[in-house]
Amino acid sequence: REQQTTGAATHFVQQLTTATTMRTINQPTAPCHPHHTIRSMASQVQSRCYLRPRRSVVVQADSSVQHSTSTTVVASRRGILGAALLGATILLPVLEARPALAIQGLTAGRVPGISDVPDSDGLYFYQRPEGKSGGHGVGWSEIPRYSFKVPSTWSEVPVSIADLGGTEIDLRLSSPDQGRLSVIVAPIARFAEIGRNANVGISELGTPQKIILGFAPELWGGPIEEEDVLETTVVDKGPLTYYSWFVKPNRLVSATATGNRMFILSAIANARQWRKHESELRLIASSFEVPQARV
Repeated sequence: REQQTTGAATHFVQQLTTATTMRTINQPTAPCHPHHTIRSMASQVQSRCYLRPRRSVVVQADSSVQHSTSTTVVASRRGILGAALLGATILLPVLEARPALAIQGLTAGRVPGISDVPDSDGLYFYQRPEGKSGGHGVGWSEIPRYSFKVPSTWSEVPVSIADLGGTEIDLRLSSPDQGRLSVIVAPIARFAEIGRNANVGISELGTPQKIILGFAPELWGGPIEEEDVLETTVVDKGPLTYYSWFVKPNRLVSATATGNRMFILSAIANARQWRKHESELRLIASSFEVPQARV
């Protein structure tokens, strides 16, 4: 009798399990919007995760069967998943309502900045795109939208952290006929002590000679001598002062500082390119301008 009773109890449990499984498998499903799916799963949590009495069978020594009722939590694997999705529906509106606080653009990599139409001289205008992000070396505050002019043969090329200038290179352009250039955006705090939210001009950082000798390794991979600097000019454009240099062989540099950053445009050409396109290269360097930073 004990064996018969035990077998009956086991058979009862198996039938109950099979019925529950078949009911789960045979439930109809239909494709729907993800938000509807989340709400549907949330409602299933409410219907599947609840308290209900489950009957248990206890076999005693006198072969009598005693039924007892205990309160247990019944939750399926789908119910657990639904609970997680329910939490997502609660958090989703909170996250969507949170405003974006980033000042600098978030678009990494090459973002077109050259104008589609040339000016009356046949030159194109490059301006740093508003949505472009900065590299790891330039900081996270707003970057002024520097600009310059280029002939039609110039185009943007990828920037790599392995390049000279590393993560402080913000832009690279090249022309197969005329040469190549790069723009470096360097935090002034890297080489000078300044306060937070400072607005430093280039003349406060040093003389033209000090600046070009200090940045030469970053621009060209090695130091230069004073006699390598063939020309030096200082010019004011609006509120900012610019230093410009012609460094042998065939290298042009224009630099200024505003806010807490130094901006340097460096153009270089081989002997053939310089001989044929010196005027265009000088025009690119002289047209370099940076708006005053907002502090």
